[in-house]
Amino acid sequence: MISKDPLHGKTLEAIVTALVANFGWEELGQLIRINCFNTNPGIKSSLTFLRKTPWARKKVEDLYMRMIDRNKDERK
Repeated sequence: MISKDPLHGKTLEAIVTALVANFGWEELGQLIRINCFNTNPGIKSSLTFLRKTPWARKKVEDLYMRMIDRNKDERK
C-alpha cells in the first residue's frame, strides 16, 4: 500500500536540505524564527536542534508541506 503522507520516507535531512535549496538560510530564518537558521546556520547543527525540539521540527515539516503544495499548484 502506498502512503499518502508526503513526509513518508523523507528524512529530516532531506526536508531541511530542500527548504534551504528553495528559500535559502536567510529567508528560512525569517519564516521560522529559530537560532539554528539565523546564527551560523548549517545542516548538521540544524538537524541536531530539530531532533531534540519537537515544536521546531513540526514548524519545519509544516513549511515543507506548504512548499510541496505550492509547487504542485504551480505545475498545474
